[in-house]
Amino acid sequence: MAQVAASRVNRRTIGALADGAFKVLLAVVCIAGAAPLGRLLGTAPWLMVVSGLALLIGGGVELGYSRRRSMRTYTQLMVAYDIGWVLAAVVGLLMAWQGSGAGGEVWMGYQTAAPLVFAGLLVAGRPTML
Repeated sequence: MAQVAASRVNRRTIGALADGAFKVLLAVVCIAGAAPLGRLLGTAPWLMVVSGLALLIGGGVELGYSRRRSMRTYTQLMVAYDIGWVLAAVVGLLMAWQGSGAGGEVWMGYQTAAPLVFAGLLVAGRPTML
């Protein structure tokens, strides 16, 4: 029975680490491809770079705090982040389909603000008991 609980925690920990690593990877892509991605999304390259830096900070904090915060806190924050991610994507797509050039800015705005909020909530959370 103890192994089942331990493996559940390990899977959640791996999920949190993968989520942080994905944010870091996305940050590198945003920064390295700021100009072409900015043209594709209809956003300024500086917004892509700022978003990449925010994702890098958020992913780094997420990786750094994976052992210091409860997996329950992580799971709740990841679910909230992902719900916002989907909503921002839907709003951005709807705006783009209606001919608005702001769809990419909505998407990248979320990618800029949400990782910083996520990181702030993670840092402010209660530490786990070791």
